[in-house]
Amino acid sequence: MNRDIFIFLGPPGSGKGSLSQRCVEKLGWQQLSTGNLCRDHIARETEIGTQIDFFIKSGKLISDSLILGMVQEWLAEKAAQGSQGSVIFDGFPRAVSQAHALHELLAEFKDMQLYPIRLVLSDEEVIYRLLARSICQNNSCQRVYSLHKQSAHQPAQEMICDECGSPLVRRFDDEETAIHERLRSHHEHEQSLLDFYHEVGQPVVELNARAPLNEVYNELITKIGHPRE
Repeated sequence: MNRDIFIFLGPPGSGKGSLSQRCVEKLGWQQLSTGNLCRDHIARETEIGTQIDFFIKSGKLISDSLILGMVQEWLAEKAAQGSQGSVIFDGFPRAVSQAHALHELLAEFKDMQLYPIRLVLSDEEVIYRLLARSICQNNSCQRVYSLHKQSAHQPAQEMICDECGSPLVRRFDDEETAIHERLRSHHEHEQSLLDFYHEVGQPVVELNARAPLNEVYNELITKIGHPRE
């Protein structure tokens, strides 16, 4: 199994989702969403899915052990299939405990390289972007747009997704008070993760997230040494 694992760090609105999608489209990378894994296990009524469903219905956070169990199972399946290529972890790890567990897990797999990628963006730019952000309400699409007139990410038709034609909606937490709270939480958790990676000697690649998406993508490819297409 020859596989690079990418973890995208960065504040809300820094373009993690857009960059992930670009890598999937251009490079054929896979995107592993822990949220999608949870929904899949629940739908298949697996043992893990039953436990996750219980946590959700009880209003509790899903335990790290369950999340890690799903990730481990997914990686093992891909290894057994002889699958190659890079993977983007979406929504994992979110805490140092998860990062530590993932670090130990990846040691079990040969030829697997971890790349934490940090998208750097000022709080002022985050607020500016999120106050004008709209998202496709189609769960299978969820393209992100900006309502700023000077943005290159405006929809061709007002509040309609260019990709699938579904209505665009505003996230309930994309209002200023909620944004400040999300930023506070982000800085706290991200710094803990950065401290952990420093302690274990894991380099973190930094990208200028204020640049247009094409430039952010090219900077990523240049710094990690992958071909552009």
